Amino acid sequence: MPSSISILGAGSWGTALAVQAARNGCDTLLWGHNPNHIAALKQTGENCRYLPGVQFPKNLQFTDKIGEAVAFSPVLLISVPSHAFRDTLAQIRPMLSESSRIAWATKGFDCQDGALLSEVAAQVLGANIQSAALSGPTFAQEVAADLPTALTIASTSEIFAAQLCERLHNQRFRIYTSNDIIGVQVGGACKNVLAIAAGIADGLGFGANTRAALITRGLTEIMRLGIKLGGQADTFMGLAGLGDLILTCTDNQSRNRRFGLALGQGKDQKHALTEINQEVEGVSAAREAYRLSQKYGVEMPITEQVYKVLFEHLPPKQAVQNLLTRDQKPESQ
Repeated sequence: MPSSISILGAGSWGTALAVQAARNGCDTLLWGHNPNHIAALKQTGENCRYLPGVQFPKNLQFTDKIGEAVAFSPVLLISVPSHAFRDTLAQIRPMLSESSRIAWATKGFDCQDGALLSEVAAQVLGANIQSAALSGPTFAQEVAADLPTALTIASTSEIFAAQLCERLHNQRFRIYTSNDIIGVQVGGACKNVLAIAAGIADGLGFGANTRAALITRGLTEIMRLGIKLGGQADTFMGLAGLGDLILTCTDNQSRNRRFGLALGQGKDQKHALTEINQEVEGVSAAREAYRLSQKYGVEMPITEQVYKVLFEHLPPKQAVQNLLTRDQKPESQ
């Protein structure tokens, strides 16, 4: 029997993952909450809003009824914005069966209490649900275009990780597995904050030296937080850590980087968000990462300055100046 998967979330990343699974021979159903959007996907054979020009495989199906998506497959892959993650789990909870397994490609913290999404899944669905997190250096457009890509699936269940690999992995889409679900999630959430910082620096007209310094020191503070929360140091040197950080900080396909660029060029947040017209996860992630750093006493100076720019109206130039005038210290600290 062919394998199956339901993707919840018909934005750019959810659509790209659905295309990948279907292209890989998997029976695939893509769910979106907007009936008009789903109708347009069926009619045009592509996601004109988020992935224009990418034609859907014939075995990719669509629905706007979440119950149909849950019933279609025991393997559910969630790709909704982080602020909708908890509500999506609450919607599907009464529909799940004993065989249901939950994975997510959402990157971020819970907007209510800053919890990792694995913690939210345990809170809403119970601690016994088999779960996994997908993360790594992936732009949806390149995945949908079948360009070579590698990412990480983290799960405490080797069997579930293998089932996800079966549905997604091929010669153009390489998947590595990990048991560090905490580290993979922290890397995926915090890299968006650093991408905003890199965008701000470039928008202010600073050069490649500045960008490289931000990436390097940014990785250091992501590791501090991740290890404090229980993640493994090696994870942050891999695809879900350094790999995703480099991608998001250096390429303008990154919405978070483009948002930072706009702020550095003097645009206000509302204008910048309107121009991008898609979710910018780094905004909420900056707030939650800063709160976590304060709660656990973790030094995260770049994250702190991004937080102050976004939520305390600190001018971007002053934020950079604050970083440059910090006390001299050994690089190892």
